[in-house]
Formats: sequence, C-alpha cells, structure tokens
Amino acid sequence: MHDDHEAPRNEDGGVRSGRVETREERADRKWAELLQEVRVTQTGVQILFAFLLTVAFTPHFQSLGQVDRSIYVVTVLLGAAATGALIAPVSLHRIVTGRRLKPETVAWASRFTVAGLVLLLCTVASALLLILRVVVADATALWLAAAALIWFVLCWFVPAAWLFHRSRRES
Repeated sequence: MHDDHEAPRNEDGGVRSGRVETREERADRKWAELLQEVRVTQTGVQILFAFLLTVAFTPHFQSLGQVDRSIYVVTVLLGAAATGALIAPVSLHRIVTGRRLKPETVAWASRFTVAGLVLLLCTVASALLLILRVVVADATALWLAAAALIWFVLCWFVPAAWLFHRSRRES
C-alpha cells in the first residue's frame, strides 16, 4: 500500500506512470473517448455532405464548367467516404458487441476515425476550392484552398504528431 502523496510503484519497485486499468477498463475508457470525438466529426461531415448534395439541384450548378463539375464530383465522393469512415465505428461496435472484442474494436474504430478525419480534411479543402473558384480567380482559389488545407493539417495533425514523437523520445 502507498501513501496518497507517494507515486504508485510497479512490481519491480519503480515508479508507475499513468492509470491503473485492466485491458478491458482501458478499452471501455478509450471507446467512450472515441465516441465523443466521432460525435463531433460526424455532425460536421454530415452537415457538409448534406450541403454538397443539394448543390447539384441549384440553378447556378448548370452554369459550372467541366473542371468545377469534376471538383464537385470529387468533393461529393470524398464527403461520402468521410461519412462512411466516421460512421464505421458505430456499425463495427454494434456488429461485434458482446463478443469480448472491445480492445480490438477500439483499435479498428480509431483507424476508421483517423481515416475519416483525413477524408474530411480533403472534403473541406475540395469544397473550399470549388466555392472559391466561383468567387475569385482560379489561381487565387487554389492558393486559398491550399492555405486552408495547410491550416487544417497544422491544427489537426501536427500537434498530435509532435506530442507522439516527444512522448516516444521520453520513454
């Protein structure tokens, strides 16, 4: 037994870091955290995807050139793929629930979520490119969409990569 102010010790007497959880408890915690993250991203991708689906039925859509129509098709397909990847954890969990596969389910769901985030990033960048091409010159639209893409990468992935790299160096 240890004092509340003393760091917990592992079997060899070294200081134990992190939580004390069983494999199943860790999986339950990670699943709850992942679900909250997916809820946020699902809402955003579904709103964006719904908006994209309506664009083809607007009067202005008929005046789009072939390049813009191609960008639109790519954007809709990216949005559909992002939606599929971000909903995949829910169907995966529902299908395998009760089979004592929670740690494996969390690992797969995490992969789908990261893939969904990458696809969402591409969807947003592509949608921005399409919209900006209607509003500003083509070259300007490309630069602005690229800048937005870089901004999203800097916000969504760079800090995580930096923290991951730093934690691997420290351990």
